Amino acid sequence: MSAGLVTGVALLGALAGRAAVPLARCAVASDAAVGGRGNRFGAAVLAGALVFGGLAVARGGDLALPAFLAVAAVGLALALADLACLRLPDPLVAAAAGAAALGLVPVALADGTPERLLASLAGAAVSFAGYVLLALLPGSRLGFGDVKLAAALGLPLGWLGWPALGLGLLLPHLLNGVVVLALLAARRVRRDTPLPFGPALLAGAWLAVLLA
Repeated sequence: MSAGLVTGVALLGALAGRAAVPLARCAVASDAAVGGRGNRFGAAVLAGALVFGGLAVARGGDLALPAFLAVAAVGLALALADLACLRLPDPLVAAAAGAAALGLVPVALADGTPERLLASLAGAAVSFAGYVLLALLPGSRLGFGDVKLAAALGLPLGWLGWPALGLGLLLPHLLNGVVVLALLAARRVRRDTPLPFGPALLAGAWLAVLLA
């Protein structure tokens, strides 16, 4: 993909980040929880540009790029909602799954590769089963919102293949561990402080797509 198109996709991502703030507010039914206009809007715009730009560079020649961008757009709102309220609203999780399905089905039909849809569904099933087991472990802090989001992200990751799915399952825990250790070292949280896992899930899936 040319530099001009990557820039255009990154600008589209900035708009998606800007739109993610009111979308997250609507999903959690609280204006105050998701924050005010200043820093939150700026951070969301920058995150959107980075996420979309990275996907454009990594998957620029892939017909499935629009599907990945659509999932990323919903993911920005999910991350904001989880950071603000420790919640992953079901409508947004369903929207992410729907964006993946609606985006990937026509690509599979156009390419004549319907088997990739089966791989996608397998990815969602493996992600769901793995996170259900983790959520049921004694002392686990994973919620079933995390389980459902992992299943939704398993659709695009499964489309890319088992290596991408494996990375998408592993990287969130590594990223979350680094963040938790940094916050503990800075004395910003305690060991029993509840922290969101959704942003790590989304960031891990994004990195897995870039590295696939």
